[in-house]
Amino acid sequence: MKYLDYYAVLGIPRDASADAIKKAYRKLARKYHPDINKTSEGEVRFKEINEAHEVLSDPEKRKRYDALGRNWKSGQDFTPPPGWGGFEGASSGPGGGIRFEFGGDGGDFSDFFSALFGDLGHPGGGQRGGSPFTDFGGGGGMPAGAFRPRGQDFEANLTLSIEELFSREPKNLTLQVPVVQPDGTTTRQTKTFHVRIPAGATEGTRIRLSGQGHAGGNLYLNLHVAPHPLYRLNGHDLDMGLPIAPWEAVLGAKIRIPTLEGDATLTIRPGTQGSTRLRLPGKGLPNRQGHRGDLYVTLRIAIPDHPTEREKELFEHLAQESPFRPRPR
Repeated sequence: MKYLDYYAVLGIPRDASADAIKKAYRKLARKYHPDINKTSEGEVRFKEINEAHEVLSDPEKRKRYDALGRNWKSGQDFTPPPGWGGFEGASSGPGGGIRFEFGGDGGDFSDFFSALFGDLGHPGGGQRGGSPFTDFGGGGGMPAGAFRPRGQDFEANLTLSIEELFSREPKNLTLQVPVVQPDGTTTRQTKTFHVRIPAGATEGTRIRLSGQGHAGGNLYLNLHVAPHPLYRLNGHDLDMGLPIAPWEAVLGAKIRIPTLEGDATLTIRPGTQGSTRLRLPGKGLPNRQGHRGDLYVTLRIAIPDHPTEREKELFEHLAQESPFRPRPR
């Protein structure tokens, strides 16, 4: 894969200021914007210009790119094994450690890896089609023409209720997304996306809408679950608290409780203690395989906040007549 020099793409020197980068980007974006330049070459150039601007306009990304070149994302985690030496020279170092030089006439870290494994990367240092070593030893690399420039990815948050996670009904999500105008400026445009909730989705799930970003990029949705008045979500299990009366704990009872599918009957055995945790199997959320989590009910013995005179009499009578002592004397 030919090394793409972001500075050359924008036509600026490597020591260009932030203002110079922005000025060059706006000029080129206006020239190659799809609304103005309808050629296939213009589309490719527009994506390269956006890619270059995204990296060089961010000081941290630019610093990593200057050090590692095209693979500035994946290369930042590369640690040479002992004995390789540094990267500042092209000759053997003290003790025989091999030194590599990336830079100068266009060679970079990605060129070094391309020589070993073939052209596996795409803009941003990732790859398409699974493991980068899929073809290692069997012809190597991606097939000719497999590389495609990609546009800008967007990221947003999506908050759903537990009931919405359970039903998995498609949602319409309206977002304000940045759009590059023909003059190179960036504005925000309202767009509505049709979102299908994947099976097993829960707190922290990341949903990808392919091609819904800018110029063929992706839209990534980070899923969050809204607080619920009854349930607490724990993976695909649900937890809820249930107050019961003292006589229900002593004598036992059958109590109707709400679930995601309607009411269910919970059996309280005689002599049940407070803080007892009961399980209703298969009443939680489904996972990816379609197996349901459980609903856990924690019992809490409740007493009247403002007992009537008769209730006080009955409790006083019980206190006198009952041999039960919760604490040793």
